[in-house]
Amino acid sequence: MTGLLAADNPFASPSPLPYELPPFEQIQVEHFAPAIEAGFAEHRAEVAAIAGNTAEASFENTIEALERSGELLDRVLEVFFALTSSDATPEIEALETEFSPRIAAHYDAISLDAELYDRIRKVYDQREQLGLTSEQQYLVERLELEFRLAGANLDETGKSTLKELNQLLASLDTRFVRNLQADTNDLAVVVDDPSALAGLAESEVQSAASAATDAGLPGKYRVTLPLYTGHPWLAQLRHRPLRQRIFEASRSRGVRGGDHDNQQTVLDSVRLRAQKAQLLGFKSHADLVAANSTAGSVAAIDERLRTLAVPAVRNAERELQVLQELVDEQQRAEGEEPFELAAWDWAYYAEQIRERDFQVDEAALRPYFEADRVLHNGVFFAANLLYGLTFEPREDLVGHHPECKIFEVFDADGTGLGLYILDLYARDIKRGGAWMSTYRQQNELNGQATVVFNVLNVPRPPQGSPTLLTFDELETLFHEFGHALHGLLAHVTYPHFGGTNVLRDFVEFPSQVNEMWMTHPTVLANYARHYETGEPLPEEQFAKLRAAKAFNQGFMTAEYLAASVLDMAWHKLSPQEAAEVTDVVQFERDALAEAGLLLETVPTRYSSTYFQHIFGGGYSAGYYGYIWSEVFDAASVEVFETAEDIRATGERFRRSILEPGGSRRPQELVREFLGADASIQPLLRRRGLDN
Repeated sequence: MTGLLAADNPFASPSPLPYELPPFEQIQVEHFAPAIEAGFAEHRAEVAAIAGNTAEASFENTIEALERSGELLDRVLEVFFALTSSDATPEIEALETEFSPRIAAHYDAISLDAELYDRIRKVYDQREQLGLTSEQQYLVERLELEFRLAGANLDETGKSTLKELNQLLASLDTRFVRNLQADTNDLAVVVDDPSALAGLAESEVQSAASAATDAGLPGKYRVTLPLYTGHPWLAQLRHRPLRQRIFEASRSRGVRGGDHDNQQTVLDSVRLRAQKAQLLGFKSHADLVAANSTAGSVAAIDERLRTLAVPAVRNAERELQVLQELVDEQQRAEGEEPFELAAWDWAYYAEQIRERDFQVDEAALRPYFEADRVLHNGVFFAANLLYGLTFEPREDLVGHHPECKIFEVFDADGTGLGLYILDLYARDIKRGGAWMSTYRQQNELNGQATVVFNVLNVPRPPQGSPTLLTFDELETLFHEFGHALHGLLAHVTYPHFGGTNVLRDFVEFPSQVNEMWMTHPTVLANYARHYETGEPLPEEQFAKLRAAKAFNQGFMTAEYLAASVLDMAWHKLSPQEAAEVTDVVQFERDALAEAGLLLETVPTRYSSTYFQHIFGGGYSAGYYGYIWSEVFDAASVEVFETAEDIRATGERFRRSILEPGGSRRPQELVREFLGADASIQPLLRRRGLDN
């Protein structure tokens, strides 16, 4: 079937490069369309052969055959989707607009194939009599559930409606992300007077100057916006009007009217998702998503969010009192009238409290967090400490962007595990946020190893200057690398279960655990050195740094919970209720007020019109998953903190949590590592919510 694609197309056959790294030096925009078309055709033919097989349905001729299918399409789409998010040129965007609904339609046709589902169902019904391995039986059960939730048992009229809804939703997701990216770029704050940047490190000022020059504004300074509501520089900027400009620019994304307004896109997405859920027999989209989750039900999710919201708000209000007292004290000392602290002031005064009470100055710490040293002597060092992994630079290989760094990853016994790629710097054509994805994922069925990449959005420093990470960027790097480890260390038979192919409210667990190594004494001492002098971060500073992690948890928990509640509020709507909502801003305020989380000084981490996780990132009705996973994370971190042998505990975590990927039920994996079900108490202690 690969004869459908010209032999000189780089997607026509598996890459000859190590671990099947895509041959990016050969791939051109014009290669995608014919490769996707050929991938569609080949995959359709493979599925038709499975569905039309006249032999009795078996695991081998149905389930395993389905797992082997779609290789060409997977090969091209893995690269295509990587570029739509990390290097979205106008040509790539045009292809995304053309193919996004068609890709959705292609997979719909497979999920809704009655003959294919009938064969899956026959294997499912006799699964306990077939002598299957535990992984094989679980694969049968997962596929049956996923096909059923995708609409495989609908009648033909229902399937036709579902296909139309899915194509519309795919187009809306694309539109939302594109509008957000354009509006985020348009709303970058331009500063004329450098004195307004007082408080920033010189490297940050130069970064803003370089960003302005790149945007055709030489002599000015450009403050680009991150994906979330706040901005890391709000903690340092002394100029209050500029803090307000940055904050208000961030909050206004997608609600200004014009071509990049996302309000109607949000309303349309919510209505179509509710209609789809009802068509599939569920009350709401949230109920549909919960049916395939670790949480199990909307009621369980709501209960968890309610349990945490009350103490989080209480702590945030206490923190606000402390911050307001500092504002009043400073204003009176300067002979000025005190002002009421606003949302754009919180980070600035919280940073001063951190310095005063913990003697931690995050800006002063940045020279100790030079990116390359953090990567090699921190992130990689921790992976070696825990799992015996080593990382060798592969400068002979090329990633999806010239700035990508590529490393070959070796196990403790010298076995090659795969490739790790890091794409660190922000670009206007890269979507905001940070993430992990794969080009190849380990599985024994096809004999493949893992090629994984992390994408971040760290501002690029001026030429010749070091990349000094903020505390948030440092944490993000460790977090995303935790996802990468999940991909690299997975060892499964079937592609369906590889790496992070787990239930969505479980996927953040391993990456959250990996954050702990950022401040672990052994790891921190190995990477936190001044980039100019080589002096280590003073011991007392790192003790204070660890102590300060508990500070401001009321704010951080409340802003996260507000976003989670907002996500659930949108997606608990029935089709009738969704049709009645016409005002996005008012709905958001009402939902947060009802949950007790409408705090003017603690805004939601993401407002609806720039909430890419749920309207363009696959996390709809699932943003709660971070806190759900953190229950497992906090309990696991306490195990590591009390372990006498870190390496032995790391190996146990690897065998119990990372290697199985999605091949076993999450609760079983957690129970195996902890020796019991996870308690919520470690999470409450960590976030200061237990008092």
